[in-house]
Amino acid sequence: MRANFQRAVHTAIKLVFVSNTVLYSISGLAEQAGSEKNASRKDEPEKTLEEVAVSADWLGPATSKTAKKHPGARSVITHQEISESGSRTVEDVLRTVPGVRVMDESGVGFLPNIGIRGLNPLRSEQVLMLVDGIPITLAPYGQTGLSLFPLTMNSIESVDVARGGVAVHYGPNNVGGVINFVTKRIPHKPSMTFKETLSVFSGGNLLADTYLRTGGFVNEKLGLQLQANILNGQTAREHSRTEVGNLMLDSHWLVTDRSEVKAGIQYYKTQNQLPGALTPKSYEQDRNQSTRPLDYFNGDTVRGNLTYNHFFDSGAEFSWINFGHRSSREFRFGNSTNADIPSTNEQSAPRDFKVYGTEPRFTFHLNSGIRQKISLGARYMREEVDYLVDSRSLATGAYNVTRNWRFENDAYAFYLSDTFMLLDNKLKITPGIRHEQVDLFYRNNLTGAQTSNPARDWLPGLDIGYQASSNVFLFANTHKSMRPVQFTQITFSADLASERAKNYEAGIRWAPSANIDTTITGFRFDFDNKLEFVNQLVGFRNLGKARHQGIETEFAWRPEPVPGLELATAYTFVNTEQRSGQFMGKELPMAPHHQLSQRVNYRSGNWNWNLNGLYQSDSFSDGANTVTENASGSIGPIPSFTVWNAQVTHKSRWNKKTITTSLGINNLFDKDYYFRGVDYSQGRLPSPGRSAILAIQLDI
Repeated sequence: MRANFQRAVHTAIKLVFVSNTVLYSISGLAEQAGSEKNASRKDEPEKTLEEVAVSADWLGPATSKTAKKHPGARSVITHQEISESGSRTVEDVLRTVPGVRVMDESGVGFLPNIGIRGLNPLRSEQVLMLVDGIPITLAPYGQTGLSLFPLTMNSIESVDVARGGVAVHYGPNNVGGVINFVTKRIPHKPSMTFKETLSVFSGGNLLADTYLRTGGFVNEKLGLQLQANILNGQTAREHSRTEVGNLMLDSHWLVTDRSEVKAGIQYYKTQNQLPGALTPKSYEQDRNQSTRPLDYFNGDTVRGNLTYNHFFDSGAEFSWINFGHRSSREFRFGNSTNADIPSTNEQSAPRDFKVYGTEPRFTFHLNSGIRQKISLGARYMREEVDYLVDSRSLATGAYNVTRNWRFENDAYAFYLSDTFMLLDNKLKITPGIRHEQVDLFYRNNLTGAQTSNPARDWLPGLDIGYQASSNVFLFANTHKSMRPVQFTQITFSADLASERAKNYEAGIRWAPSANIDTTITGFRFDFDNKLEFVNQLVGFRNLGKARHQGIETEFAWRPEPVPGLELATAYTFVNTEQRSGQFMGKELPMAPHHQLSQRVNYRSGNWNWNLNGLYQSDSFSDGANTVTENASGSIGPIPSFTVWNAQVTHKSRWNKKTITTSLGINNLFDKDYYFRGVDYSQGRLPSPGRSAILAIQLDI
């Protein structure tokens, strides 16, 4: 297996260097053959398209400037902020975003668990995850759990987090909001980046992160880019060998001055040992040990996308997005959930996915007394999933298939929104509506039993943004959200209804001076028929009513007496309540009341100093709010913790090349903290201890 990844590394390096040579050669020939007139035309189409293309998307470009005008709570983490903070995983990147909780199951970053505003983060089931506006989940309607995260942070330019209701434009499963990972754009001039990052853990274990990128416009019409990222090594914990490979090829064709085609293809593969959870006894003995030698995770995916954009002279825009993937992932594990009890069987849960989606969208303007921007869109998505669970006796080798299920899903949606621009564009009111039709089919290949579950729903929404003055922006919104019945839930009952929630949000952004930015947001969402698991005989029922409410604050200050210094803090208070069922009146699990993040960044010449920290209050791991930990560690409180990261970065020039070096320390004070395990691995799941991060980047 390791040899295969070594070959992948060598192949990726060859591809990057060869493609880089080709890009420079073609670009050079184009420059020699082109005239000054062609050279000027070369700049104009890209600039024109870049300004126009983004407005058809409801969120618009992932920039801090755009986020400040969004009629809802929204945070954008820029490429500069990611680089300066030394963020290696998605947990590091999202640490400073208010209301977002990330628990890394692997310790390396390939299995993040993400929740927003008190929603259960396990498997990231209740957050809509996108890459360049395209759903990243293996089955965005039928299995919203993110059990394969086909992304590496080096390929990311920025991260856009829109919390609250955006259901009209982005579909189901976004009661907590949308997280959009924006990948690196194709540069106009051919360029190349090489980056090597070494993470050094206690005991001397190393994790190497090798990244190469080459790309640019080979002529005035065509841009190409290749990215290759390889992770290989081991963390401080035993049984944590990690191998990840990520190859991405993107293209951008400027068909005319008014139209463009963007296409991309990705191959992602991961093969990993999972150290798993520990019992309290084992945790106290050595938190870096592993008592689950049978636990592994493997996954791979081939993903493709094709987008056509056309921009009319009238300002209207047409966009047609097509995407699909063919993926597989497999967990292998022992049959004992208590890590201190040896397993008698080895089990595996392989899944195969085939998904295709298409989404046309048309946006145009009206000016009949009142300026309006109208968006019309539709989506069709097809999901096919083969779902197996099997086991093998460790004593006899006997093999048995316990589940062999087939799921199919056809989802149709259309949506309409109309933005009214009033008071000289200072007030924007956007009512909208979305209709979802989801037809879910299930067949048990072992018994021949089959059933279906159709779902229909209207999702209305209203967004209001008001520029009250040059430094005050007010916003409010309300949306209805839904999460369709999941594949595994239909195996118990065919008459389940989708989970539904109502979102409410209101806030103010205030910039009293050019050096201060503040935001205060109040939010609430109510589930009225949340799906709850009763027991193995009954299965799931629409029993659940739940309430999430709270407040978020953000503050950033760049003091004038100290140029280059920036201080930022974000605080979130969340209160949750189960409002029906056995545990009515108790808090929801995995929903800490308090979250406080802080960031200090200082730029001076070629140097940058960064210190960032996160405080998370304690929470319960179960709906019963159990305060006494059980023997396996699967149930009990999740203690509060505070963790700090620090990094110093230096940039220099050598032979017309930029060299960036950095030294960072994650978990600066070696804080000992954990959360409770996921799925098959129950108990205390340790978070990574102190590690040193060394990185060097060469930009050509």
